[in-house]
Amino acid sequence: MNVDNSIDCKGLACPEPILHTKMAINKMESGQILEVFTTDPGSINDMAAWSRRTKNPIVDKSEDGDVFRFLIQKA
Repeated sequence: MNVDNSIDCKGLACPEPILHTKMAINKMESGQILEVFTTDPGSINDMAAWSRRTKNPIVDKSEDGDVFRFLIQKA
């Protein structure tokens, strides 16, 4: 999957990863993919809730140790 933009939110606690994600996705075009890296375990539920609320789907998510990776498609 082609990633159009990537942001590193490692070390940030809620709500910072969501705020950075919102700012980044607002600058993107519909259909583009945003890659987000976080270390806050709460971001799993936070990103899912934000995705449902904003209709920007999480097309992939993975975990590597304590780092969570989300691929979010701009609606």
